[in-house]
Amino acid sequence: MNKRLLLLFFSQFIAMIGFGITLPALPFFVERLALDGSAPLASVAFHVGALTSAYALTQLALAPLWGLWSDRHGRKPLVVIGLGGFALAQAVFGLGTSLPLLYGARLAGGVFSAALLTASSAYVADTLSVETRGRGMAWLGTAQSLGFVVGPMMSSLLTRRDWHLDLSTGHFVFDGFSIPFFVAAGLAVVTMPLVIGWLPESLKTVRSPASARPSAQWGVLGMRLKNTLFLVFVSQGSLALFEAVLALYADRVLRLGLTEIGYAFAICGLVMAVFQGGAVGFLSGHVRVRLQVAAGFGLLGSGLFFLLVVRSATAVFWMVGILALGLALITPNLLTLIANRSEPHTGAGLGLRNAFGSLGQVIGPLLGGVLFSWHAGLPYLATAGVSLTIAVWIGGGNRLFRPRRS
Repeated sequence: MNKRLLLLFFSQFIAMIGFGITLPALPFFVERLALDGSAPLASVAFHVGALTSAYALTQLALAPLWGLWSDRHGRKPLVVIGLGGFALAQAVFGLGTSLPLLYGARLAGGVFSAALLTASSAYVADTLSVETRGRGMAWLGTAQSLGFVVGPMMSSLLTRRDWHLDLSTGHFVFDGFSIPFFVAAGLAVVTMPLVIGWLPESLKTVRSPASARPSAQWGVLGMRLKNTLFLVFVSQGSLALFEAVLALYADRVLRLGLTEIGYAFAICGLVMAVFQGGAVGFLSGHVRVRLQVAAGFGLLGSGLFFLLVVRSATAVFWMVGILALGLALITPNLLTLIANRSEPHTGAGLGLRNAFGSLGQVIGPLLGGVLFSWHAGLPYLATAGVSLTIAVWIGGGNRLFRPRRS
């Protein structure tokens, strides 16, 4: 694998770190959120879900626009802009002491990560042939999924309540809770000069604006990709809900601490890395896409359901591994299908994919927070039911859920 693709995969990894980095810290972070120390569970759960969803909300709104922009003006400028804006947003969040400031930083982070995700995905699609794209998208999915789970893991392991560090000025404070956000910002800052120096533009010729209006182009692509986009929405929403609820569920029901939560996210990331980067790349040439996606949803639903049954940390880790294996089968296959069916408007198609993924990332944490406030196990029970139902429909060949050419 050449250094350009590795750089793009690392950029995707960085962008997805930003989504979940707040999750483990927020339940223990109420004093920095301008909430009373005795804040009710419903209030904490709401802000955990809302701050997580705010990041995805701007991705949802802007990913299609960034996709069209990259089709017309190139991929590299958006990658650079995305890295710079991401770094600034993470640093501001790490220093923030009020809810308005934290929400503003999350919204800004979503804006720039949308540019980064869409442009780097399109770049990978530009540089790979149809024959090798499946394996490339498997590695791309690995990078995204790793970032999706390394963000919470990094927050769990680097957030230090026992560090007596408190540097304050105005509405900003640097303390033990700031560290993971500054590490994420530092990764983006270090990557920027590498992108500027090593990454040539992947579009051979910059395209003039299409004659069709953007809304018409999105409409055509949306109809072509509707079944696959629906599956993207469900899978990303399920993963986002799982992550948003895990810290709350582990604290209130399983009685696990930050370290055990960090281990759970680490296992999730490791399983995704191993199976997306290796096994799924191999399966892409031997097993039909429909069967891989059906098996993925089956494993995802099973892992979520049995999280409600187990109580020991070891058993929890096993269930997390099972649901991560399911997501490892789902994510790269859907990426490949969308990239293949979007040509010659790959950027716009992948922008829609990121928008629907972001829609799931918006709704998943919010829904998880609301359901958790009703009953601790309800978020996982509902999501498991939806995933298992989809697995049965896809596996049975139901056309509503079956991707074309599978």
